[in-house]
Amino acid sequence: MIDLALQAEPGVIAEGVNLVWVFVATFLVFFMHAGFGMLESGQVRSKNVANQLTKNVLTWGIGVIAYFIVGAGVSVAIAALTSGSEISGVLAHLSAGSTGWASLLFGAAFSMVAASIVSGAVAERAQLGGYLVFTVFVGAVIYPVATGLTWGGGFLSQLGFADFAGGAIVHMVGGVCGLVAAAVIGPRVGRFDDDGSSNVIPGHSLPYAVLGTLILAFGWYGFNVGTAVSVFEVNEAGELALADYAYAGRVAINTALVMGAGSIGAALVGYIRQNKVDPLMTANGLLAGLVSVCSIAAVASWRGTLVVGFVAGVQVVLVFDLLERVGIDDVCAVFPVHGSAGLLSALAYPFVNTTSAFSITQLGIQVAGVVVLAVWAAGATLAIYSVLNALGWARVDREEELEGLDAAEHGIETYPEFGGSVIEDTDRRSSRPSGTPVADGSGESDDD
Repeated sequence: MIDLALQAEPGVIAEGVNLVWVFVATFLVFFMHAGFGMLESGQVRSKNVANQLTKNVLTWGIGVIAYFIVGAGVSVAIAALTSGSEISGVLAHLSAGSTGWASLLFGAAFSMVAASIVSGAVAERAQLGGYLVFTVFVGAVIYPVATGLTWGGGFLSQLGFADFAGGAIVHMVGGVCGLVAAAVIGPRVGRFDDDGSSNVIPGHSLPYAVLGTLILAFGWYGFNVGTAVSVFEVNEAGELALADYAYAGRVAINTALVMGAGSIGAALVGYIRQNKVDPLMTANGLLAGLVSVCSIAAVASWRGTLVVGFVAGVQVVLVFDLLERVGIDDVCAVFPVHGSAGLLSALAYPFVNTTSAFSITQLGIQVAGVVVLAVWAAGATLAIYSVLNALGWARVDREEELEGLDAAEHGIETYPEFGGSVIEDTDRRSSRPSGTPVADGSGESDDD
């Protein structure tokens, strides 16, 4: 209990502090988009950097509008339909007022994290227009249905499905969407040979990718700790007391520790296999660790967090290798980092929950929850991208891909000082001096 000798209504103080905290957390989550932009643009070739950054900017620009106008209402409707409640207030968010919009913006920021995840999986060959159409569907339908079933009070919530900060609801859903989209549009030119063997196509900037990783990690404090949305509450005696923020310290320390566990797990796998530590996979392990703590951050002990985070880091490398073996080109390791790590997070809940004993019933509920969410995300993505593919909107053509999406879709070069003008010489396939072998893994050059 907090005793303040102030001539003010405790309720006013509580509301004011809670609103400030919601805004701070929301802005931290928004800053994660800078991390996504740096991480993804670092992992693509220089001829596709501007395109990848444009996708990240427009993901928020288009997606947040779709969520505000349509998605928030869809979430309310799905919650009512699947819980047997009366459908009401579907459009109430449009006139919610200042305090209501603060919480809505926090939800919108989460929605756009799910949408941004997809862009990394389909990088370097996805059409901008088709990707943006899909982003509208993520903000307006795919993510809102997931939240309606869970956080909104739908049937998974009533069943008892637990997911504190969206390990499954945000990250697994986004990861599954990215996986299916990548499978539908196919791998980049030169990524796989005819015999199925894979070729490494390095990104243009490891520093970009690592900086993006650390920016995302910083924003993750808002993502996880911010889920404790209430700092103060007024108790029955009319006095200020800590609300959800009472467990914020546990969430924060678990978020910090899991970064280390995840990065160590991924680094160790690389060292065991090649006697070297892979910098990019180590960074991906850190991110997978952060995803793996989302469902359990408020209830897990620090010991349980370290175990789950370490497993998340290990599985990043193994799952990425599995995707390569089946011919799926997931450029930024979206599914290993977000999809399978998010699945791990939700399933780990009954094993690490310090507030109650292990329950096979709870495990069954968690399994049911992730199955429903994964099937929904996969089915919706398959339907949308199959239509986009049939319309010719899913993927750029081969010539445009070889030339680079910066030139083909934007008419610019991100690094013009390192090559000739793509605008002046449209026959060039990438931003490089004439006669330099193409670095796209296809084995082709302008001299061929």
